Order: sequence, then C-alpha cells, then structure tokens
Amino acid sequence: MKIVIQRVSEASVIIEGSEVAAIQKGLLILLGIEYEDTQDDINWLCNKITNLRIFPDQEDVMNTSLKDANGEVILVSQFTLHASTKKGNRPSYIKAAKPDVAIPLYEAFIETLQINLEKPIQTGEFGADMKVHLVNDGPVTIIIDSKNRV
Repeated sequence: MKIVIQRVSEASVIIEGSEVAAIQKGLLILLGIEYEDTQDDINWLCNKITNLRIFPDQEDVMNTSLKDANGEVILVSQFTLHASTKKGNRPSYIKAAKPDVAIPLYEAFIETLQINLEKPIQTGEFGADMKVHLVNDGPVTIIIDSKNRV
C-alpha cells in the first residue's frame, strides 16, 4: 500500500457537484492498494498515520500526532499511486488492485483507522470521479509505502 499524506487546514471532496466530505485541521490521505496488500499493511500504515508527529506543538515544532492534535481525516482511494512510468509515456497501473480486491481492503483501512483514532473519518467514494480541494498546511506532504518499512 502507498499513501500520500497531506497536512491540511481544510479539505473537501466533491462528487457530481455535491460535497461528500469536508474537514478543517487534519490530514487528506490518498490511498493506493495493490494485489499483495494485506491487513498487516493496513495495521502498520494506520498506526503510522495515527502517531506520526507532523502537527505543531506549543513551540511550533512538528512534534504532535494527528491523534494528539485531535485532527480530522479524509481518506480518498487513488489507484494512480501505483502508476509505472518506466516505459513509454502512458502510465501502467498493472500493480494496482482491481475493485474486487481493493474495495474490501479500502473498507478495512477505514475501519482500522477509525479504531486507532477513536473517532470516525470522512471518505471519498471508491471508483468515483472526485474533485478534491485542499489547502496544504505547511506545506507538509509525506509519502509512505508499506513495502518499505525496513
């Protein structure tokens, strides 16, 4: 699994002209799922997201976690995170999991992250054409791949 975490001061997701998710201070997380991913990848990433110290403390140093900052989350599924651009000019998405594999893992990711944060998160809609709006705070953008934990 790959995630792109963006610390935001506000973010929203629009589908067919309707706002389906909106947050203030927190994280916009883009999630790419591949065929080899398991609940172990989910557990590791959700723990990392919950405890990553990327919010400012009293001295304005990034030393506070999402949970401690009481931040909100929007999670958006994004298969294009697994684009391979090695050959030619058209990306290949062969490593991205198809919906029959990805949807159950996406739903498990949502559930696990909510358990870790002890509160609900907001989401986009799997497979929908979404318009994602955000104000990147910092800017802070972090990319994490669960296959690169060692």
